[in-house]
Amino acid sequence: MRYIIKNATLVNEGKSFLASVVILGDTIEKIIPEDSQQTTDNRQQDSEGYEIINATGLLLLPGAIDDQVHFRDPGLTHKGDIATESRAAVAGGVTSFMDMPNTVPNTLTQQLLQDKYDIAAEKSMANYSFYMGASNDNIEEALKTNPKEVCGIKVFMGSSTGNMLVNNSHTLQRLFSEAPCLIATHCEDEDIIRRNMEMFKERYGDNAPTSIHPLVRSAEACYKTSSQAAELASKYGTQLHILHLSTAKEVNLFRNDIPLKDKKITAETCLHYLLFDDRDYDRKGNFLKCNPAVKTENDKLALIQACIDGHIDILATDHAPHTFEEKNKPYFSAPSGGTSIQHLLLGTLELSFDRQQAFSIEKAVELLSHNPAILYKIDRRGFIREGYFADLVLVDPKKKQVITNENVHYKCGWTGYSGMELSCSVTHTFVNGELVYHDGTFKEDYRGKRLTFNR
Repeated sequence: MRYIIKNATLVNEGKSFLASVVILGDTIEKIIPEDSQQTTDNRQQDSEGYEIINATGLLLLPGAIDDQVHFRDPGLTHKGDIATESRAAVAGGVTSFMDMPNTVPNTLTQQLLQDKYDIAAEKSMANYSFYMGASNDNIEEALKTNPKEVCGIKVFMGSSTGNMLVNNSHTLQRLFSEAPCLIATHCEDEDIIRRNMEMFKERYGDNAPTSIHPLVRSAEACYKTSSQAAELASKYGTQLHILHLSTAKEVNLFRNDIPLKDKKITAETCLHYLLFDDRDYDRKGNFLKCNPAVKTENDKLALIQACIDGHIDILATDHAPHTFEEKNKPYFSAPSGGTSIQHLLLGTLELSFDRQQAFSIEKAVELLSHNPAILYKIDRRGFIREGYFADLVLVDPKKKQVITNENVHYKCGWTGYSGMELSCSVTHTFVNGELVYHDGTFKEDYRGKRLTFNR
């Protein structure tokens, strides 16, 4: 396809300026600042089969890259699947995702990993990558992971579901010393969580309120394991990425005095940790129940500041759908996990519009697009640059909307963000130069590409 996006406010690499962007095939052919002499070249291109999109008053951003999702394919597709959740992603301006291995079966062999890539090639509207899973007994398989074709190896340290808890010291040492690519970790201490859970079960029986969740899955449980992971990574020089940071205390494990490209230990947090705190459990109930838990207002504010000052490098979702019926069970029976990929970009921009937080739009783009591309060394994505893949999003900063369960595209049909008012809306999403979403309409037959990595 050929497109010219005209007169947009282009937000990229710390700057915002008026420009037009020419898309040819799957890449960005030309970026033309408003005051450039090249502007006149467009007149000839207009007559050569380019579709013109008037973007006056709109923001043009690189597509968001979500480095942590659980799309439930294969084995749990009654909750969500790659087709439905990638569709929701592009509706919200997320053009690439990285999916976790705790599916059914767990992704613990190279063949099972390839099976997921095959599913995505048939079903995904967005670009995709999948983590290889690690367990106590699959070390040889995990170490076969191709760093140029796979985003990373996922290690559940201290806490997990299924057969994915890695707590064997020999296995951890081999993973951290020999991993061919980035290691991404979930860090919560299972022993601490178990003790806390037993205490609250004794106190409440089956009638526990969801508000105990940050006390069950405590800050202590998070810090104990994340500090252990950081210590191991420092010992072996591992490229370690700690996922879904949820506490103020953990922020101090990370540096902000060197460029991201030079960091060996990095951090991600998720949008819900910046928008909610423990006061919200009373109104959201289990729809706010996730692991690690949303914690205190102090934690929330510290995480926002860490995103601003560079201690935290990436903002993601941990999108993890469950059925409405499952989430309505009593606290101890209800599964953890929420849905948010459709609102990652817009929710982050909402923080930018809140001047009290001093969270600039340029910083939002850095956290959502630039930094994932840098950290994972993704080939030609995450920036608006000539020759890069045309993963682009147009946002109307004045088109308000209210999130409801009725206007989400998730298979499960609900979101913990229901009732939240947004100041802006996604109008267009391009994936590899294809206009896959425009004002509620999808290009249903389009399929994204497998991410590749310059490692």
